[in-house]
Amino acid sequence: MTVVLFLGALIGVLLGLLGGGGSILAVPALVYGAGLPLSAAIPASLLVVGISSATAALPRIRAGEVRWRIAGVVGGAGAAAAIGGAALGRLLPDQAIMFGFAALMVAAGARMLTGEAPQGGACALPGGGVNWRSCLPKSLAAGAVVGVLTGLFGVGGGFLVIPALVLGLGLPMAAAVGTSLVIVAVNAAAGFAVHAGDAALDPWVVGGFTVAAVAGSLAAARLAHRVNADRLRRAFAVFVFVVAAFVTVQTILSPGTLAS
Repeated sequence: MTVVLFLGALIGVLLGLLGGGGSILAVPALVYGAGLPLSAAIPASLLVVGISSATAALPRIRAGEVRWRIAGVVGGAGAAAAIGGAALGRLLPDQAIMFGFAALMVAAGARMLTGEAPQGGACALPGGGVNWRSCLPKSLAAGAVVGVLTGLFGVGGGFLVIPALVLGLGLPMAAAVGTSLVIVAVNAAAGFAVHAGDAALDPWVVGGFTVAAVAGSLAAARLAHRVNADRLRRAFAVFVFVVAAFVTVQTILSPGTLAS
């Protein structure tokens, strides 16, 4: 339980500080740290990610850092696609999912190393608006891609949502982080609704993990403007690469762990 609480708090802190990326560790933490089978780890991850993201979004909502129309468009597309991603996951063997998950972690780490995306984009209008006429298809496509990944792997996808919001729709970073947290929460709720009946969830493990993640995200959200986010993001990216290598090796050498 100590390991569960520590890992949950770590993921919550990263969500609160970075607005995304921390959830990429939830499934490996639940499989290899908490000992859950993959069939239970994915819905448990979605539950933890959804609740902790919604919690981390609260201070940003109060600060006016959420663009609700954008969250509705991207999050709505993602929620629908998350259902499809969850259905796809039922057709794939556990090893294939974990190899894909490791590849996704490498992509997430690489994205974190590039730093913040430059602000503004083809969809941005003067004054902070969005040119929906030309950019609605791109927004729907971005939401759908993130939704599939959420349903399939049990991740939030904030590491993809934030650059799409900043670079594509021209949101300032603070608004992109706040909006991303709302989108992640919506996607996670949709994915969990599909996965919830796949396996029995241990209430002590999931509850402890969730409470620790929520506490971590609340504490970190209050400190988000005081830390060097770029330095933290780079260090976390390296850690993600290490975990991705660990997941790959464990999947090859101990595939039975995923179903234990």
